[in-house]
Amino acid sequence: MNANDEGAGSAARPQRTDARRNQKALLDAAAAVFVTSGVEAPVRDIAAKAGVGMGTIYRHFPTRADLIIAVYRHQVEACAEAGPALLETSATPYAALGQWIDLFVDFLVTKHGLAAVLQSGNADFDTLHAYFLDRLVPVCAHLLDAATAAGEIRSDLDALELMRGVGNLCIGAEGDPRYDARRVVGFLIAGLRRPGRS
Repeated sequence: MNANDEGAGSAARPQRTDARRNQKALLDAAAAVFVTSGVEAPVRDIAAKAGVGMGTIYRHFPTRADLIIAVYRHQVEACAEAGPALLETSATPYAALGQWIDLFVDFLVTKHGLAAVLQSGNADFDTLHAYFLDRLVPVCAHLLDAATAAGEIRSDLDALELMRGVGNLCIGAEGDPRYDARRVVGFLIAGLRRPGRS
């Protein structure tokens, strides 16, 4: 991407509703293209998927790193916001936890190339892992606490421990279509149930 548009997209004034909606559509399109083609996908493919011109992408995200960071943050935010919403709408806290873990698995499995980029030594990516933990560990902890308080699951597991376990079960899933990470993680989540709960 072109870095000549210095400062583009960083204006201090709040974005209009339509501009925020357009940026969300752009980030959703970029995420979808990253899933199918990786983070090095041509910008024209992202523009076509979003239904915008390439100039619009460059205006919002002057460099590829800017776009990758924004997509990653956007996906983390969607996962973080889903936790409380699932807790409100699911039949039980345990059901909400299971649904949220499915979303978390999908996020981990579909990063396609993000992991390598995030470990590339580029200083722009250094804070993303901390951001990921800061946003998602409290959400997972809240879901675990709610399910524990309802007497549905055992109480001797913390959120970071669970998320690391889920992450480890997702390793390699994107490269092997025979491996269903959601199914395997489902066994882990089922193992959290207190004896006598169904």
